[in-house]
This record gives sequence, C-alpha cells and structure tokens, in this order.
Amino acid sequence: MKLNNKRTILVGLAFLSICAFWQMYDSIVPLILTNTFHMNESLSGAIMAADNVLALFLLPIFGGISDRTDSRIGKRMPFILFGTGCAIILMNVLPLLDNGYAASASGFELVSFVIVLGLLLIAMGTYRSPAVALMPDVTPKPLRSKGNAIINLMGAVGGIIYLGVAAVMYPNSKVQGLEHVNYQPLFMVVSAIMFLSVAVLFLTIKEPKLSRENQELEKQHPEWDLARDDGSGHEVLPAPVKRSLGFLLASIALWFVGYNGVTTWFTTYVSVVMGQGLGGASTCLLIATGGAIVSYIPIGALASKIGRRKTIMGGIILLAACFALGYVLTTVYSSINAVMFVVFALVGLAWAAINVNSLPMVVEMCKGSDIGKFTGYYYTASMSAQIITPVLAGTLMRHIDYRVLFPYAAFFVAMSFVTMVFVRHGDVKVQAKRGLEAFEDMDD
Repeated sequence: MKLNNKRTILVGLAFLSICAFWQMYDSIVPLILTNTFHMNESLSGAIMAADNVLALFLLPIFGGISDRTDSRIGKRMPFILFGTGCAIILMNVLPLLDNGYAASASGFELVSFVIVLGLLLIAMGTYRSPAVALMPDVTPKPLRSKGNAIINLMGAVGGIIYLGVAAVMYPNSKVQGLEHVNYQPLFMVVSAIMFLSVAVLFLTIKEPKLSRENQELEKQHPEWDLARDDGSGHEVLPAPVKRSLGFLLASIALWFVGYNGVTTWFTTYVSVVMGQGLGGASTCLLIATGGAIVSYIPIGALASKIGRRKTIMGGIILLAACFALGYVLTTVYSSINAVMFVVFALVGLAWAAINVNSLPMVVEMCKGSDIGKFTGYYYTASMSAQIITPVLAGTLMRHIDYRVLFPYAAFFVAMSFVTMVFVRHGDVKVQAKRGLEAFEDMDD
C-alpha cells in the first residue's frame, strides 16, 4: 500500500490557497486597521482575534454539515468552491474601501470595511474543515500521517508564495514615506492564486469517485474502524475510544497553548529581556518554520513505521526541552546567537512531529461519515488554545516577569505529554505484507 503523492499534492491545493490567504490577512489587515482607519492596538487586536473566535463555531458546524452533504461533485467540493468564490469577491472589496477612506474619510467606509471583513471571515470559515477533511476522505487510514505531511507542506508553500509576491510588489524602496499604500494589486494576485489552486483541484480531483474507492478499500479492512454497531444499526464510538479522543483533544489544546505562547510573544520577549530588535527574533521564528518544513515528509514516513503516538510523544519531549533551553539561552546571553538558531530549528522539527500526526489521530477515531465533524473538533481544540494563550501568557509576563514565557511554554507542552499517555487509540496500524514487511515507502 502506497500513498498517491501526486493526488495528495493536488488535494493540498485547497490548503495552499487557505494558507496564502491567511498569511496575507495577518500581514496586511492590521496595517490597514492601524494606518488607514487609525484604530488603536486594542481595538485592531480584537478585530484580528475575531477569526479565531468565529472558527470555534464555524469549523465544527460546517465540517459536520459537509459530512451530511450528498452532491454530484462530492461532500467537500461544494463548500470549497462556494467558500473560495465568496472569499475572492469579498477580499477584493476590502482594498477598495481602504483606498476610499484614505482619499476621503467617512464613517460609511469604516462600517462597510468591518462588515465586509466579518463576511469574509465567515466565508473562510465555511470551507476550512471541508478542505482539510478531503485528504482523509480519499486516503486510507494507515497512510494519513504521510498524507497530512504533504498537506502541511502545501500550506507552507502557500505562505511562502505570498511572502515572495509581497516582497517583490512592495519593497521598502517603493512604500517608504508613502502616506497611504494601495494594496489592491496584492489582493488581486492572492485571489488569483486562490482561484487557480481551487480550479486545478476541482478539475483534477474527482471527489465522489475517489471517496467511493477509499470506502471500498476500508470495507476490506474492518480492523481499521474503531466505531462499533450499537445493536440498532448505528455505529458509535466505544467508551475507551471516546476517552482517548478526549485526552487527545486536551493534548492538542495544551501543546498549542505552549507553542503559540512563544510564537505570539517572542518578538516582544527578546526586546524586553535581551534588548534585541525585530530582525533577530524574526530570524529565529523563520528558522523554526524552516525546520518544520524540511521535517514534514520524513516525519510522516517515520510515523508510518514507529507509530503516530510515539512520534508525537518524542516531539513533545524535544519541544519541552527546547523551550527549557530557550529560557537558559535568553537569560544567560544578551544577544541572539548560533546556538539559539539550532534550538529553534529543533523546535521546528519537534512541532512537525506533533502537528503532522495529531489530525490523523483524531480522524482515525471516527467513522468515515464523520471526518468533517472530527476535523472541526481538532480545530476547536487548537483555536481555543490560540485564543487563550496570548492573554494568559501576556498577563503572567506583565504581573510576574517577562522571563516566565519559556517556563510557561515548557510546562504546558510537558502537560500534553501526561495527557497523551492516556491516548490509546488513533495510532497507525502497520499492516504486514509478506511476513514482517511493513508499508512500502512513498511513491516518487
């Protein structure tokens, strides 16, 4: 049994488009809110946090709705097409309102901007879970860690494409000193990337056929299915599986609390504790991202051989150790150095080991008809943590000491190891072929 790499890459185009959008959103919208509409940091921060709040409700809801959808083009594709189409239209309205307000400030443009922004966030929320659920729909359960590694890699490519486009279109020499920057061309390019990605996905991936083939394959392997008949013809998760799911979702929330606490506050932290500027902090975070990107594929292959749970727990140990070491390095040294770069590369490796395998473990526990809903559960756990941790970590740093950041992160990551000990289901099941031979490596 081998993963179809080409097909998985094509499926990952949906996630590529999503990540390109969010990279632009996180980079440009705060600039518009503060520079054009002159909102203070608290108000603009609250608006920027709205996407995570909406995601808590929208992702499980639309994931579940897509599970129950039955259309000629599939369960997930209608949501991907509709959500992307609405997002493309709405996102191109934003710079028009931005430019209009800059030319002649009025309350109409401000109110319209906030309304359109809210509608855009809703549009994006309607199809993220269905887009992510498409990979498990068409991928056999034992191969989903490898598949998710490719999906994560495609997401990283989407972010890199946006960063490259933005760097070329808006160099410092072009925007420095300008009273107002017109972002309309950038929004148009990103919307074109989204359109082309989803168009290629729709034209090349025949969801109903591939889902049907995967369902037939899984019927031949009932040992893959953790759901059991409750005696009335309905499949339910046994109590031990539900318990594992609860502990796994708790683990996801805990390691996101630790990891996102660092990524949110690290730039401010090194400025206060080490007296370092934005460049050094950004380099550390970039190295961590690079470490994750180069690790995705090897981690997916490793998990298929030793198991997802062992791979995740190894990643947790490494991540907690790196955060503990981060505390030592940032309090002993007064400048960012090469040792810190190595530690952050290992942070990326550890995060890849955790991130690549956690979603496949969640959807492994559900029956095939609930993949979208369980994908929503995953995002509810992770988004909840991302809402809580900036406030919690910031409060502790303000009232205790800024140097509490790394011990805080190491503690919550270590706690996720404790909860993972109680996760007994959702691991990859290595199927023997000719004696003890395990799964073959991925296709080229």
